[in-house]
Amino acid sequence: MLPPIEKPTAILNEAVARRNIARMAAKVRRSGIRFRPHFKTHQSAAIGEWFREEGVSAITVSSVEMARYFAAHGWRDILIAFPVNWLEIAHLNRLAAEIELGLLVESVETARFLGERLTAPASVWLKIDTGYGRTGLRWDDAEGQIAVARALSSGRTILRGLLTHAGHSYAARSQEAVGAVYAETLSRLSAARDRLGEAGFPALQLSLGDTPACSVVDDFGNVDELRPGNFVFYDLMQIQAGACSYDDIAVAVACPVVAVHPREHKIVLYGGAVHLSKDRLTRADGAALYGEVALPADGGWGAPVPGSYVSGVSQEHGIVCASDALLEQVHTGDVLFVLPVHSCLTVDVLRQYRTLTGEVIPMMPRP
Repeated sequence: MLPPIEKPTAILNEAVARRNIARMAAKVRRSGIRFRPHFKTHQSAAIGEWFREEGVSAITVSSVEMARYFAAHGWRDILIAFPVNWLEIAHLNRLAAEIELGLLVESVETARFLGERLTAPASVWLKIDTGYGRTGLRWDDAEGQIAVARALSSGRTILRGLLTHAGHSYAARSQEAVGAVYAETLSRLSAARDRLGEAGFPALQLSLGDTPACSVVDDFGNVDELRPGNFVFYDLMQIQAGACSYDDIAVAVACPVVAVHPREHKIVLYGGAVHLSKDRLTRADGAALYGEVALPADGGWGAPVPGSYVSGVSQEHGIVCASDALLEQVHTGDVLFVLPVHSCLTVDVLRQYRTLTGEVIPMMPRP
């Protein structure tokens, strides 16, 4: 039975999340590759223990604060998958003295800074842009990569390998398209490693692996570690990419219905941008989609209601474009479930989970 709902609440189906974790851990283990899942999706020490039960010992995080939080909960091999922020060097030094710390570098200046300012050893990965375009050294910029690698050859920095995030796989709309992104990513990262090997930097490792690719690709090739994160919950982006089914989505936002306008085919939810985020997809008809809508059901929520979706959000309001079938079943004072477009951002704004049995699972506190 669902817990009482009074305001927008992240509802977690623990059984589905655990199944997602176990399935991905087994898949990566069969491949003989190190599994370093990204914990920025769930940000919870309690959920982290579910990964530990599946044999996970190395993790990825997206901030120094997150690294400190998980280090305080017993994790000893942590990669911060965000370019080094010079202004946090004191925190990085404390972490490097306590755990096996991994850092991302993409400039000669940062490489030299770490060589001068780190007070304990840390593993360093060159951040490589293989096509996403967000950050990193271009995959074909051999001169730039070699210069950074040489700048890391002194001090307490240990050059571990090359790391990339193929975030453009999230825009794929089929498993075949996801596979093509992965193949291109691996080819480009391998080419960069080969050039660095010829320049005197042998045996560098490769770290990659976004959720769409890790979900649909079977042969990962010659890589050393995979770092998916979103798979623990999945979401509508992953549905569009063919990475999961609706049965794999482990988190939904329970939102109170505050108004129903049948003539306008509109339902107003207490659940807006500060609860769902402003991430959106585009429907086939060109309309914006901020989430799909489901009714409560035994065991959580049911399948998405055809023809009904969150069509707009403001700070607190969510506007549902409602089908006749949904309007016949929903009244003011009811609760609807919104399946998130991007679960990472949705749970980040809500900050805690309620399980289907009513248990509260906290996330890391805000810094």
